[in-house]
Amino acid sequence: MREEPDISSVSAFCPGHLSGYFYPVIGSHPSTTGSIGAGMVIREGVSVRVTRADEPSISARRVSGDGTVLEEFTESPPLSYLAGQFPCTVRIETSCTLPIGAGFGLSAAALMAGAFAINALCGAGLSPGECIGRAHEAEILHHTGLGDVAACQGGGRDYRTGAGTGAEIVRYFDVTEPVSAVNFGPLHSPGILGSPETLERIAGAYPGKRPDTPAMFFRLSRLFAERSGLLTPAVHEVLVQCDRERVPASMTMLGNGVFALGERGYGILSGYGEVFELHMAASGVRITGVQP
Repeated sequence: MREEPDISSVSAFCPGHLSGYFYPVIGSHPSTTGSIGAGMVIREGVSVRVTRADEPSISARRVSGDGTVLEEFTESPPLSYLAGQFPCTVRIETSCTLPIGAGFGLSAAALMAGAFAINALCGAGLSPGECIGRAHEAEILHHTGLGDVAACQGGGRDYRTGAGTGAEIVRYFDVTEPVSAVNFGPLHSPGILGSPETLERIAGAYPGKRPDTPAMFFRLSRLFAERSGLLTPAVHEVLVQCDRERVPASMTMLGNGVFALGERGYGILSGYGEVFELHMAASGVRITGVQP
């Protein structure tokens, strides 16, 4: 361990992730557990600030564009677990603008940014790959995701060819239009990812193809959503309307919502609630600040 006595706080950022379709892979260890599948890394993610503390604590906030606090949580078992793997006691503060638990990969983003920030603050000396591995382990053990951590190592549209964080990931930087999303409330990821029966049904819905174009990504994602049995009535209604207007769209995974491509997608989704505008990220997790 390398001591960093002159550092009082470290900030980091990790983009979020839209998962289009996935095939669960349950291994004998978190490092061999994860998913194969396709998604898109989004610029809208999670900012994390960690400071040294006498007692561990967590503050997870969702804020509006003007900084108004919309939601705040003081408990996060995955983040608490992650912090406990490092050799110093910290306070973790996270901030995001997207709804939490709505299929935007924010759990993974918080863990990734947290791992990099805590590593730097504590002087733990872990490599980037080791930080990513610890974030992935926390995500897997708490059933809050399978492939989001792996995806958020970089930007673009991602196609993950194997489970865990070390498998090859094919990335495409070809989504130039904004992607809009609407949310109807959370789906309980631990309840889904912790159910063998549900995972078996999801595995059976996997389309088994690499999405070489954005159009193919949306088409395969929509097929997966229909076959997975996860569609809610509200999501189905919006997707039917998108079909009528020939707008590429699918269900946020795992979230009770819809994401759709382009300005026409925004117009349709605006009739169903607050619309969140998303953009393809150019890069993944990174340190954003170090304070002495």
